[in-house]
Amino acid sequence: MTNVHFQIYTKVLLITLVLTITQKNTMALGATIDDEDCPSLENATSLQPSQLIQRLTHVCRYDRLERPIEYSDSGERYPIKVKARIYIYYMQNLNSDLLQFKMHALLQLSFQDKRLAYSHYAPMKKDNILGQKHMSERLWLPHIFFANERESNILGTDEKDVLTSISPEGHVIISTRLQATLYCWMNFKKFPFDEQSCSTILESWMYDNTELVLQWEDKSPISFDPDMRLTEYNMQRYWYNETVVVSNYEHLRHGAFYGNYSSLSFTVHLNREIGFYLMDYFLPSMMIVAISWVSFWLQADASPPRIMLGTSTMLSFITLSSSQSKTLPKVSYIKVSEVWFLGCTFFIFGSLVEFAFVNTIWRRKENIELKKVNSKYIIKSTLTPRPSRREIGLNNQSRTRSCSSLDNIVSSTESVMNGNVNPGFNNYLTVHNLPIITTQSPDTVSITSNPNSAGHVINMDNNGKDNGENNKTAENTTFTTMTPQEIAMWIDRRSRFIFPLMFLGFNALYWTFVYYF
Repeated sequence: MTNVHFQIYTKVLLITLVLTITQKNTMALGATIDDEDCPSLENATSLQPSQLIQRLTHVCRYDRLERPIEYSDSGERYPIKVKARIYIYYMQNLNSDLLQFKMHALLQLSFQDKRLAYSHYAPMKKDNILGQKHMSERLWLPHIFFANERESNILGTDEKDVLTSISPEGHVIISTRLQATLYCWMNFKKFPFDEQSCSTILESWMYDNTELVLQWEDKSPISFDPDMRLTEYNMQRYWYNETVVVSNYEHLRHGAFYGNYSSLSFTVHLNREIGFYLMDYFLPSMMIVAISWVSFWLQADASPPRIMLGTSTMLSFITLSSSQSKTLPKVSYIKVSEVWFLGCTFFIFGSLVEFAFVNTIWRRKENIELKKVNSKYIIKSTLTPRPSRREIGLNNQSRTRSCSSLDNIVSSTESVMNGNVNPGFNNYLTVHNLPIITTQSPDTVSITSNPNSAGHVINMDNNGKDNGENNKTAENTTFTTMTPQEIAMWIDRRSRFIFPLMFLGFNALYWTFVYYF
């Protein structure tokens, strides 16, 4: 063998040796890397909680995208059961205009994940491992959402408002402080005596009921802070249930998935406190209606003060009602508060109509003949006077002295002297069934008992009564005359009692309806 061949053989031998050593080193390095990729759980008792969780949730042992799976003896997969509990420590009054309410609560979800059980790795560790949000990010979590939410978010920072607890047996508890604005459909037919029921609905987002089942905790699933108070409402009771929601192409509630999804809900029943509305709406409206009756004590021809009083009370009441109804949505049905509004408006408007009526009567210039001085004949003769009565009044040959039939009403002569009644009006109250004595000139004066005489003297018997046919005719044509001013004052006096009595009757009917219906 020459030197050249020896050198070539030596180089090949060296290269082979180097490759062999390199391959061995690579295999040893690969084994080391594999060991580091899947850390051992030996001597887990000596590990810190964070180290133990990191090794338990390593990708070689744990996949956070896959739910915990349990199998039956026949190989059937069981759905995972997630139990929920909620603690409410703040609830805002219902926003009637937006049909929503806001609450702050602590939501707690618990489930069993045997992949995280460390009791057989570290039997000496008896306490639960506690962590914050960074630890929950390494775990599989159920996808739960509020089905009727308008807005929701975690309170404060992510770290301090999420608590994660893992027991040695693999029982996981996720507690989250959150605030949520939730939709609540309300019925305002009995407002402000209404009662509302608002629900909070939790549903599974990703997994249907063959994969995940939501359940309430067996003990105290719903609890409230004992110091929680509502200013406008009073919570009467609450209830909770478990249901299944169907999602399909017509009712797509869960993204691109369809099927039957597990759902939890709890409902609070609230009734409205009416103390605020009694003091700020009902009592002021009663006072405004009563103020409108002051116009009945004013004279019928006092147009400026009576018009100002009626219009100001009407505008004040409309302003009061509109300010109260601004916080309510525009609904198509009639609310109980609107019934009260219509009733009070009717009485205020009625006082204005009454003034227009008596003012029109006051300005008449002709007296009105009445058969009797009562409501029936006064109203009837005022609205529809009979022509025969006017004719009878024109056929009277003389006028007797007025005699008022109303109590506490001054005579027309005194009214004219005091300047209260237009002197041009005939302010007389005459009773025509009194004997009429006509005085003639001295040349033609004669008193006769012949009823057919040409004179205008009515014969009188000793008792002051007409005889025969004259008495019968007088009874058929007997009327009482009232001036328009006296009729207007008479109507005002009656209105002072009729309007309050009608309003009391309306109040009795209204509050009876509210109480029983």
